[in-house]
Amino acid sequence: MESMESFTNSNSSWPNLRGSIATNIFVLFILRFGIGLVPGMSTEAAWTITNLTYYLITFIMFHWVLGVPFQLNQGEYEDMTLWEQMDKGEPFTPAKKYLTTIPIVIFLMGTHYSHYNIPTFTINFIALVTVLIPKFPSMHKVRIFGINQQPNTD
Repeated sequence: MESMESFTNSNSSWPNLRGSIATNIFVLFILRFGIGLVPGMSTEAAWTITNLTYYLITFIMFHWVLGVPFQLNQGEYEDMTLWEQMDKGEPFTPAKKYLTTIPIVIFLMGTHYSHYNIPTFTINFIALVTVLIPKFPSMHKVRIFGINQQPNTD
């Protein structure tokens, strides 16, 4: 029988696939311009809502949901987030660098287009920090205050 290391985790391999970067950017632009189409929406508000929406979706997807949707791995990943599963937990891979850079870039764009408004900057900065901290290698498999901890079934 082959070890689990020889199997590809299809749940976490998609960020490394060709086209995932372009798809992410395309979805981000669709989100931004869709929000901008709301009548009466200012550019500042559209960028802030875009940032908060993107951060919320990616936080839940990469750092909150545990396990995999299909149990083909004998429960090996049941206590890991998607971020922890990606690239077998290796830090600073190209996919992880990209997925760390995008929130920073949209934060900078949102800050610029909100004309460096302090309240908007503060909201976006707090959201950025909230989404960046779980990406640090030192946070691998760390659950702050036990939040999102898998119950011990032993």
